[in-house]
Amino acid sequence: MNGATEAELGPVDWELAVATATRLVRPGPVIERAEADHVVGRLRELAPQAEVHVRELTGLGQGLPLLPGEVVDRPAWVKAAAQGLQALTAPAMPRQTGAMAAVLAGTAGVQAGVVLSFLSSRVLGQYDPFSPSEQLAGRLLLVAPNIVGAQQALDVPADDFRMWVCLHECTHRLQFTGVPWLRRYFAEQVTTLLSTMDEDRAPLPEVIRDFRTKLRAGDGPIGLIELIQSPQQKAVLDRLIALSTLLEGHADHVMDAVGDAVVPSVATIRSRFTVRRKGGGLLDRVLRTLLGVEAKVRQYAEGAAFTEYVVERVGMDGFNAIWTSADTLPTRAEIAEPMGWLRRVAP
Repeated sequence: MNGATEAELGPVDWELAVATATRLVRPGPVIERAEADHVVGRLRELAPQAEVHVRELTGLGQGLPLLPGEVVDRPAWVKAAAQGLQALTAPAMPRQTGAMAAVLAGTAGVQAGVVLSFLSSRVLGQYDPFSPSEQLAGRLLLVAPNIVGAQQALDVPADDFRMWVCLHECTHRLQFTGVPWLRRYFAEQVTTLLSTMDEDRAPLPEVIRDFRTKLRAGDGPIGLIELIQSPQQKAVLDRLIALSTLLEGHADHVMDAVGDAVVPSVATIRSRFTVRRKGGGLLDRVLRTLLGVEAKVRQYAEGAAFTEYVVERVGMDGFNAIWTSADTLPTRAEIAEPMGWLRRVAP
């Protein structure tokens, strides 16, 4: 860099974000090198096997090549996550020059790094359709130390748990690779949301009133971003929340629905994992709420309930009408009331 006043900068210094997170990231569980090599090898073997099971259950991705997953440690996940976020948000983020732009980008980079560091010890796996990939199909990442740590904490069979995690992430990969229009639609919604961030927002009294109303209604974790949106932003955010709830819930449904023929201890894993999702100390719970992780946990449950309801009534083939176009995706209201989606899309 020739100087902060000459450099063209985005709103986030992603290199600084990665450097910050890498310094803050906590070490994973201590295991013998031979065991670590075994875990890495098994995860690489199980990912394509898991995708076969997901294809058979969902009908998605038939005929597509079977791709491996990437087994990574926490720092490597941080780098990959930052690359994916940068690729997703760059189209909507104008680049600026000048000393103030450098300061703001650096501040945002440090903040992003802190968040990535926190998440790096909790993410078991991730499919990122926007991360650079030689296959142009995104990247499926399996975070080995986190999978080992979670399996040990849950005290469940190791290979069962590895397969269970792979099933979830392979479902995500097939959602995007098996539904060709979904990646572009998701990116367009994010771009629209970010590009309208400077529009007029709701006045503070209205924000406070909405906050109190939501608290009294028992709506659970409330993201501040939802309370300060303009009407246009709220509409876009609703679509993004509905979509992410569907994708997470569908993956949660699939990873259990393959049954004990694939994961013999699936019932035990699910019950213990659900308890673990809700756990953590006070500081951990506060951080998860501030970062939106608590809302994410609700998405798993709500999306899985929607998927199960629809599949029970019209089968997986009927459910797959959801992937026809953006118009057949459920709204936030329909996620909460699946019969509304059935009446509209699959009567």
